[in-house]
Amino acid sequence: MNFSLYIAKRYLFSKSSNNAINIITGIAAVGVVLGAMSLFIVLSGFSGLKDFSLQFTDVFDSDLKIYPANGKTISFQDNLEEKINAVDGIISYSKIIEERVFLHYRGKNHIAYIKGVDTNYAKVNSIDSILYFDNWFSPNNNEVVVGFGTVSKLSLGTYDYSNALEIYVPKPGVGQITDPSKAFTKQNAVVSGIYQVNEDLDNKYVFSDIDFARSLLKLEKDKISTIEFKIDPLISEESIRNQLTTIFSEDIIIKNRIQQNDALFKMLNTENLAVYLIFTLVLIIALFNVIGSITMMILDKRKNIKTLFDLGAKISEIRRIFFLQGVLMTTLGGFVGILLGVIAVFLQLKFSFIMITSSLSYPVRLSVLNIVIVFITITVLGIIASKIASSRVRKKLLS
Repeated sequence: MNFSLYIAKRYLFSKSSNNAINIITGIAAVGVVLGAMSLFIVLSGFSGLKDFSLQFTDVFDSDLKIYPANGKTISFQDNLEEKINAVDGIISYSKIIEERVFLHYRGKNHIAYIKGVDTNYAKVNSIDSILYFDNWFSPNNNEVVVGFGTVSKLSLGTYDYSNALEIYVPKPGVGQITDPSKAFTKQNAVVSGIYQVNEDLDNKYVFSDIDFARSLLKLEKDKISTIEFKIDPLISEESIRNQLTTIFSEDIIIKNRIQQNDALFKMLNTENLAVYLIFTLVLIIALFNVIGSITMMILDKRKNIKTLFDLGAKISEIRRIFFLQGVLMTTLGGFVGILLGVIAVFLQLKFSFIMITSSLSYPVRLSVLNIVIVFITITVLGIIASKIASSRVRKKLLS
């Protein structure tokens, strides 16, 4: 057996004759355990918050979405439908017309986006998951579905036929406006249902039938704003992208669910990195105790070190004893800390000890990736700290 490892384990698990060194070693070990536990719990909590923040993308955003590279519309000719249906991996798709509109209801105003969708929209996105109250609109009935935020701002109700929701959009054209009353196209609509996703989206969109939106915007029959796709997860996304690119004669942009929310993903990833670096810094400070503990141990075992040196042990082998002692302390401490962190996160998932509101528990996620990240971090930092501490063993110490 490697004698350096053998002696390192003896030094780690046996008490020193000097009580102060035992206290310092204990503080160092507890610091490593608490540091690893804290880092894991924080990463798990942020992972839960990230999942909570992005859960709307699974129900509101499509797997793939086509945008025009230039302008606001795409030409959708009749032959495109056959070509899209022939693409391997596309389960369903929906044509969308989208534009900014002005809403007016009983003296209250709000600016939003009308999102005209066809009958396939329910096959692409789960409308049942976002519908909060009453029904999805019926085609060709001048009905719309609005967000919970829009309802609050305009004091809207559903199926209020005596007070219709007025939707305005500027008329296309150039030149000076002489009569403001003729500058807008207006359509009246009845609210058939209310959807709820998150605060931003609840204020942003008004869903309608695609023909209603086309009539409001005075668009040609073959013009649409975007196309949303539901794809087979077993088929390569890159393959589907390449096939779709060859179908359209004009330049298009294809975005997946992450790319549709790239700003949000970048923000969350940046925050995750910042939190990791901050708590890693806390862990580094805790590991200074390990350096101090190993240094004190070297001074306490000076006679034993000299004996080993006289028996033929090399300085590098003696250094290795204290290096391994530090590595074992940080690795075992990290393992115990991660184990305690896993238990804490599991208990939060199971019993919801910490609540954000009376009905919403603080979101956490138990992730193998977080376990690996914390273990690698504590191991690497432990190796560096142990290397620094063990370098204190020199020939001058033995004289």
